[in-house]
Amino acid sequence: MPEKTITTELYKLFPSPRNRVREIFEHEVFVPDPYALVDPPSYNLRGQWSLFAAHRLADGKNGQLVTFELEADAVKFRSRYVPD
Repeated sequence: MPEKTITTELYKLFPSPRNRVREIFEHEVFVPDPYALVDPPSYNLRGQWSLFAAHRLADGKNGQLVTFELEADAVKFRSRYVPD
């Protein structure tokens, strides 16, 4: 049975059921919009990704964390993401 939460140095994470891979990749983008629709497949990414509901431990901010296998995908997502 997969863990329901993952705690890192920076975040408490809740994996999305839509994840194909339940891995935290090196390249991370924190989206400070906890209720925004984040749809990584619509960005035509080249590598793998994972999405988490996130609680940032440093300041208690809730949002979403998208992690990417490839740095280029993180850059693409960051430049194109617009909250709903």
